[in-house]
Amino acid sequence: MKIYNRYHRATEGRRSAHDPEVLPKRIAFLKAALLNFTFLQILFLSLFAYIFGSLYQQAGHIHNFNVLFIDYDNGQVGEAIRSAYDQFEGSTFPTLIERPASDFPNPIVDLREEVCKTRYWAALYVSSGASDRLETALSGGNAAKSYNRSDATYLVWNEARYSTVVDSAISANFITLTSAAQESWINSNFTEITKLLALQDSDAVTVLSNPWSLTSINIQPTTQGSRLIYNTLVIILIFIQEFFYLGTINALYIQFTLYLNLHPRRIIVYRNIISLAYTMSGSLCVTGMIWAYRVDWHVNGNQFVLSWISLWLFAHSNFLALDVFSIWFPPPFVPMALITWIVINITSILLPFELSPGFFKWGYALPAHEVYQILLDIWSGGCNPQLRVALPVLFSWEVFGLIVTAIGVYRRCHYAVIVEEKQHAAFKNKLNAALDFERKRNAEQKEADMQNDNVEGSPEWMTERQEEEAKEEGELEEVIRNEDNKLKVRDTRHFGPSFPLAFGGEGFNSALKKSTTSPGNL
Repeated sequence: MKIYNRYHRATEGRRSAHDPEVLPKRIAFLKAALLNFTFLQILFLSLFAYIFGSLYQQAGHIHNFNVLFIDYDNGQVGEAIRSAYDQFEGSTFPTLIERPASDFPNPIVDLREEVCKTRYWAALYVSSGASDRLETALSGGNAAKSYNRSDATYLVWNEARYSTVVDSAISANFITLTSAAQESWINSNFTEITKLLALQDSDAVTVLSNPWSLTSINIQPTTQGSRLIYNTLVIILIFIQEFFYLGTINALYIQFTLYLNLHPRRIIVYRNIISLAYTMSGSLCVTGMIWAYRVDWHVNGNQFVLSWISLWLFAHSNFLALDVFSIWFPPPFVPMALITWIVINITSILLPFELSPGFFKWGYALPAHEVYQILLDIWSGGCNPQLRVALPVLFSWEVFGLIVTAIGVYRRCHYAVIVEEKQHAAFKNKLNAALDFERKRNAEQKEADMQNDNVEGSPEWMTERQEEEAKEEGELEEVIRNEDNKLKVRDTRHFGPSFPLAFGGEGFNSALKKSTTSPGNL
């Protein structure tokens, strides 16, 4: 009852759904709702199909991860690893590519360089003399006590490069491979191991139970929890951040009629200065949050600045791209273009292209993929050298956006003049209609006064006169209302999406006035 009393006028003057005037509108509404229903379902079905397609059979593409294998030992340890790899080799395990040790005389420097230059996702090597040290340790005594099992096999990798993927696809898989290699070694040396057990040397038995371990040489450890959203929510929020401020900027230009009053060149300069300042501030905040929650991630101030600049370029190029959509797309399709743009960009960085079907490699052309490659290069100290591709792609989007949005400003100014002319013509029609009606009414009134001179002043005459005036006022109101409705039809197709301003606009002022005058605030 309280709701009904508060909104009691909500049910006044309602018509039946089968009313002749309502029925065509209801049918038109249902047709439009069905058409948009179908279109949106197709759009989102396509987007879901696209993103799920990029993740399809991810495990079956792990063999596309090439891992370098070097055996500096040429002994039993290397043979055990080869034997174990024969068991795992397939579509769900990284491909081990063996090359001669002579090609990489310095394992620490040379193999790190191979991984750092992204020629391989990782490098596995057996250190020189590993088998001899193991054989000596198995003889027991001091050799077994001083045996260093971590100086046998090494894995060089870069966790900063798609950390959530390489943790399982590279690190975990090669730990499993090492364990399997130990079992293979034990099986191939069963006779010698039986003799060793007869010696009852506890240190030698300990070596036997764990002959070697995989030592990880991780170029850039990346274990913080926030790493999970670097290539998802961080990028999505940057897109949304630019879209909302773009709508705010468009609303400001419309509210203050700047497209009508300022020269297009000045508007271009203003919009670019404002967008550069906004994206600079926004990218600084994003980078600040990444650094604030980096935990023990080893990154420095130089990397902070480079990350900030990279995100700034990315954010501004996307601000321009979204502005291009708002210029050339009809307003109802701009949100659809936004969600499509977000999905295809995010899909390009969810996984390395090695784990996706080949079709999705066209994502190299998207700004999100390139900025993420730049960030990986910065965060790992140059161990993802993709700048020769990433920077030209990003700058191409920036230059393209600057040119097309500049043309768009001229387009908006052009249509602003046309809209103003239409509004002025509509106002003139409204004014002329009101004046014509008033002249006609005055003429009719004069004629009526002349005919009613004999009965003027009688109560009957006064009543009739009042009724006629009320009727005439209603007719005049109807004429003005019709013309005013024409005036209110504003063509905003060419100005892009705009949102009511929360601060500094008419929406803020009216909301503030309402909040201070409503009964609940008195």
